[in-house]
Amino acid sequence: MRQKRANPAGEVGGVPADEEVALLSRVAAEEKDAFEALYRLYNPRLQRFVHGVTKQPALVEEILDDTMMVVWRKAYTFNQSSKVSTWILAIAYRQSLKALKRLGQRQDAEFCEREDLAVPGPDDALQQQEVHEHLEHALDKLSPEQRAVMELTYYFGYACREIAEIMGCPVDTVKTRMFYARRKLRSSLAAQREAI
Repeated sequence: MRQKRANPAGEVGGVPADEEVALLSRVAAEEKDAFEALYRLYNPRLQRFVHGVTKQPALVEEILDDTMMVVWRKAYTFNQSSKVSTWILAIAYRQSLKALKRLGQRQDAEFCEREDLAVPGPDDALQQQEVHEHLEHALDKLSPEQRAVMELTYYFGYACREIAEIMGCPVDTVKTRMFYARRKLRSSLAAQREAI
């Protein structure tokens, strides 16, 4: 997973946070063009997040649609106590867990650290691909909650407090999930190295 940091100004896709609030206000007023703009703005990052949490490619579009339907129906409830992105990702997280529950997927607590790997030459491409495959295999062993914490931390750049808002849990729970996820990943990656 490539590490990306959230824009410090709170921008998503180059859109300033205050413009997102205005866009969501227009959605609350049931302006369809505003909803379409919000959908286009959030589609790539929601797809990434939902896939990272569920590891179920076949469910991503369904969950994304369910998430955006909730946004459409509940936009009027957004009270600006958090960023628009935090509010929308929290909805996506809950929709992801509901979809996994319908599938009977295990949902328990815990999460991982990924590194950007520079590829200095073509000889390293195969090694990087193998490392990526090992990491993806290790991440698949994490619970949805742990994967969500990892995605939100290392891909989206959210702090523990924001992750706690998105996931609807205390900050200490986020830290605990991160701790156990890292431990589980270290163990899994070590076992894979020994098997080689």
